[in-house]
Amino acid sequence: MEFTYLHNKCISPSLTVLSRVSFSYSNLPKRAVSFHRRRRNFFFATLVDGKRTGEVVRERGGEEDDGLGDLKSWMHNNGLPPCKVVLKERSSHDKNLRPIHYVAASEDLQASDVAVSVPNSLVVTLERVLGNETLAELLTTNKLSELACLALYLMYEKKQGKKSFWYPYIKELDRQRGRGQLAVESPLLWSEAELAYLTGSPTKAEVLDRADGIKREYEELDTVWFMAGSLFQQYPYDIPTEAFSFEIFKQAFVAVQSCVVHLQKVSLARRFALVPLGPPLLAYSSNCKAMLTAVDGAVELVVDRPYKAGEPIVVWCGPQPNSKLLLNYGFVDEDNPYDRIAVEAALNTEDPQYQDKRMVAQRNGKLSVQVFQVYAGKEKEAVSDILPYLRLGYVSDPSEMQSVISSQGPVCPVSPCMEQAVLDQLTVYFRTRLAGYCTSISEDELMLADPNLNPKKRVATQLVRLEKKMLSACLQATVDLINQLPDHAVSPCPAPYAPLLK
Repeated sequence: MEFTYLHNKCISPSLTVLSRVSFSYSNLPKRAVSFHRRRRNFFFATLVDGKRTGEVVRERGGEEDDGLGDLKSWMHNNGLPPCKVVLKERSSHDKNLRPIHYVAASEDLQASDVAVSVPNSLVVTLERVLGNETLAELLTTNKLSELACLALYLMYEKKQGKKSFWYPYIKELDRQRGRGQLAVESPLLWSEAELAYLTGSPTKAEVLDRADGIKREYEELDTVWFMAGSLFQQYPYDIPTEAFSFEIFKQAFVAVQSCVVHLQKVSLARRFALVPLGPPLLAYSSNCKAMLTAVDGAVELVVDRPYKAGEPIVVWCGPQPNSKLLLNYGFVDEDNPYDRIAVEAALNTEDPQYQDKRMVAQRNGKLSVQVFQVYAGKEKEAVSDILPYLRLGYVSDPSEMQSVISSQGPVCPVSPCMEQAVLDQLTVYFRTRLAGYCTSISEDELMLADPNLNPKKRVATQLVRLEKKMLSACLQATVDLINQLPDHAVSPCPAPYAPLLK
């Protein structure tokens, strides 16, 4: 659950304790204010090079030949011990962008081999950024996003150019442009027209919600800067929202999101880390068990399978559904065993027996608003899990409700007309969700067969196709149950307080 937790948490509400700290220009000398305001017109290349989201920007050439060597050489010069990986190139779908790099085996590897061990001196953590573990824990305890802090730090470091110790790493992040292993950016950086590829999918709303959360993070940056002594000392006049536009911060945030690693068994201030030679240079896989792990003084990768020299090395991305893989990393895994969709059911609050039904639901481990997870390949089981909850919502006779309260387990008395009504509601729900998509499964498959399909449209089509397959399987399971009813002439029972499906 670590990765899922990370990205559910990363967009957090406004600060509680820290938001009470006020800051104004009156606290700065006039000279500093004047200097600072002039910086608004100072051009700053973003952590992810480019202009506004959706614009095509030609990348500058010749940066590799700056005499500082590549990322791996810089790491070796700064303490990286000999390792068994090499950086290779994969072409980008956009001819205006440089090829992306990826980590491959430099020699044949066997399962349990240590491919690379990155010393802590080359790992960026919140403890390192804020310079004080107590302060780092204070910030995270008060629900400030670790990703926002890391993004802010790297933006400041980039402003120093080649003077920054992290220049080779930041240059590599610039090259990647937040692109995942398919060279596609997170939908957070897509245009409105590109987001339309996700029409019908709940992921589209998730993208917009996450973007709103990033905006809230941006609005809290000045408080972070003021509270973090290390940032205040290093950049005394660079108030974040004056130094960086929201678009710059958003792109930097997405770049950090694509490569942050959740370390286990470390202090709170070190649990989120940026590891050179880690993601996105390492490809993610849902069927892999290899993880970057904190060991004494380093973060190491032990591979879980054999590799031939030159093969890309993969790491586990955690138990994330494809919607999160696309949102966080820009790819979809067709063989993802953790892929799922959600069905939200809620007891009707206008029901006179709502409180009794809520009590029965809680007794059976359910909530008054319950989210059911439908996993790929387990749609029949999901429908079977949803039905008792819906049946509870359909109970209308007070004597029947008393029988349910006194019974053990989730069983409700089911009449033929009630069962027909429950199954009919579920059928309409699945059909309505399927109708919300712009294409059918067969049309999706025709598009995916086109080798020239736009990469963003390809990953979006992969996602909605897999969602539709799960919904179709749920619909079929529900129809099969209807066909098993003994009397198809029975009319559905009226349900003035039927549960709500969303």
